[in-house]
Amino acid sequence: MASQRIADHLREEILAGRMHPGERIRQEEVAARTGASRLPVREAFRILEAEGLVELKANSGAWVSMMDLQECDFIYRVRERIEPMALSESIPRLAAQDHQRLLAIQDEIEANDDVDRFLTLDRELHLLTYGGCRIPQLNAMVTRYWNTTQHYRRAYARLTGLEGKWIINAEHRLLIDAIIRCDDTEAERCLAGHIRRTRIELSKHPELFDHTAHTAHDESDVAD
Repeated sequence: MASQRIADHLREEILAGRMHPGERIRQEEVAARTGASRLPVREAFRILEAEGLVELKANSGAWVSMMDLQECDFIYRVRERIEPMALSESIPRLAAQDHQRLLAIQDEIEANDDVDRFLTLDRELHLLTYGGCRIPQLNAMVTRYWNTTQHYRRAYARLTGLEGKWIINAEHRLLIDAIIRCDDTEAERCLAGHIRRTRIELSKHPELFDHTAHTAHDESDVAD
């Protein structure tokens, strides 16, 4: 389906950081670039809006979603509660091959020094831990909140580098160990602390939430 193909392309662009929060997504440009009509492009925008990646504004079209520090802090507090729940639901249904994949991803994380590759692997690892959850509403919330905070994790990682990587690795190893042992109580505790630490670190860098450069450029030609 054309709309899904376009949505997949735009999703990759946004999550990879090639499109920035507050950046306008022009329907005509997307249609020309993908060889599609405007109708599937509009449907793709609606798909991405439901995923938390795009905001649709009356009379000005689609924009990459953005948030301020207070909104990000709130979402992280929500994540501290719902992701341990999704993890607990998931753990009994994760198979031995899932455990092996988690260990393999973590091995690659520890052998890697590239920030963008780390972010890709980190996302894959955590979403895999929720792969056994059979509650669609919970899964949708988890994915949406990961999407809306992706840019800020990337900005923070690029700002600080991977100097605190040893902490992340230790937390991941403890989490994976608890999952393999099917100790959902310990896994929930590890995960909540992991998310909380990221929230606290992000709160120390309000400059990551300054979108002035992108929004000022895009707002100047809204009438196009």
